[in-house]
Amino acid sequence: QVQLVESGGGLVQPGGSLKLSCAASGNIFTIYTMGWYRQAPGKQRELVATITHGGITNYGDSVKGRFAISRDNAKNTVYLQMNSLKPEDTAVYYCNAKVRIIGAIDSKSYWGQGTQVTVSS
Repeated sequence: QVQLVESGGGLVQPGGSLKLSCAASGNIFTIYTMGWYRQAPGKQRELVATITHGGITNYGDSVKGRFAISRDNAKNTVYLQMNSLKPEDTAVYYCNAKVRIIGAIDSKSYWGQGTQVTVSS
């Protein structure tokens, strides 16, 4: 019913930048909060950043001041600008969206398939 497709991952050197994108498509009535989470090998999935429909943002402590989340509501797309990347940012990054589909009363959480970000020299 709803698909989230991420793009923009890859290999970058420490101190470099990457920008992730996640586009939602399907039977969408409205998208509430969108966000990014990440999971490194052997670790639990953790919050990176979230943004509400109105643009209120929230960041995980480890990325504050380095990452910026934004969204384009007309395109159902959320972005993550990652600057000053560190090796410890290496992880699979997952897009998440809380979506109310057409005809539904409530919303449901959807996940993308994940995109790999590797920070290494």
